[in-house]
Amino acid sequence: MYLKRLSLTNIRNFVRLDIDLPKGAVLLVGENAQGKTSVLEAIYFLAAMTSFQTHADRQMINFLEARQVPAVGRIVGEFERGRRSHKIEVRLILESSSANGQRLRKEVYLDGVKKSIGEAIGQVSAVIFVPQMSLVIEGGPEERRRYLNLALAQAVPIYAATLAEYNKALEQRNALLRILNERSGNPDQLEVWDQTLAQLGSQIIRWRIMAVQELERQAARIHLELTHGTEVLRLAYQPAYDPIPRLPLSLEVPVDRSGVELDEIERGLYERLRALRLEEIARGATTIGPHRDDLRFLANQIDLGHYGSRGQIRTALLSLKLAEMAWLRARLGEWPLILLDEVMAELDGQRRSDLLKYLHSTEQSVLTATDPQMFPAEFLQTAHIWRVRAGKVER
Repeated sequence: MYLKRLSLTNIRNFVRLDIDLPKGAVLLVGENAQGKTSVLEAIYFLAAMTSFQTHADRQMINFLEARQVPAVGRIVGEFERGRRSHKIEVRLILESSSANGQRLRKEVYLDGVKKSIGEAIGQVSAVIFVPQMSLVIEGGPEERRRYLNLALAQAVPIYAATLAEYNKALEQRNALLRILNERSGNPDQLEVWDQTLAQLGSQIIRWRIMAVQELERQAARIHLELTHGTEVLRLAYQPAYDPIPRLPLSLEVPVDRSGVELDEIERGLYERLRALRLEEIARGATTIGPHRDDLRFLANQIDLGHYGSRGQIRTALLSLKLAEMAWLRARLGEWPLILLDEVMAELDGQRRSDLLKYLHSTEQSVLTATDPQMFPAEFLQTAHIWRVRAGKVER
């Protein structure tokens, strides 16, 4: 697929932007804080319906526009997928709420028809690579769950909706646990929520099992190439509820969960939730389920999150993102958009060459850089180079 046109209204430092995007590589060049990353952020928002820069999407609305309420920011993309043209529009509406507060409301339209967020995610597919993504390896488990969720939401059409339902049920169950903790009561009141979490959570766990296995297969192959055969990369999925009970062995021991059926996971998760009822009432929180999952990255059996060098972490991330590109292409039947923000500054010469080699086979990529000289001459000769300055983009 490729993005043919991007229009922004009151997004970050762009009051208004309309650009036609060509196929191939587009390099956005400019000083810091001019709007290069904001263009990538807007494109990725069309795919994931959330920002990769902030957990508060309201911050995407232009700060001058946000001074008045209601305030509206718009992202419109015209794209081609499966040889058919589509138009997707996202409206970020900042409006007043009770107690003098503010809330952000999102509206999404696909080809003029209003859609839910769950229906809109994945209509545009994109892979983003930014320097701060080292948190996927070095940060806490929530960063790795967020990565898995964003990737799976694009690959599995109903993943986002299922995850949203799970999170709502989790909130309800946790609220009931707190009530039972404070006022006592019959633990059997949790029955309906245990069944709901088991049904939804087992599906999420099953999708994650398959996704990690498929990503690992691609990432291990790419990583072996990037390290010239010196390192073996492994992705170790650690579900909070493990459908294959085992002793607390070290991460070096691989576990194949792909043969576990969905109903077996659901039954096991339900039984575990029932067994933990009294303990979780005492804690006032649900302690088991996909909201507590983790994913670890190992190179030659070394946990990179704890012991990886800077170079190892960068190479593992590069392998992961290249694997994600190939995985989405296999899943969707076409290349996703490739978005790279100042990545070349983080890589040595060999890794830059390796990355550009992979980009050459994709349909469309958008890159940013403060210094175009970080790119080889042959790339600059074929890329479309645009200047970004003070919220304006010039060819």
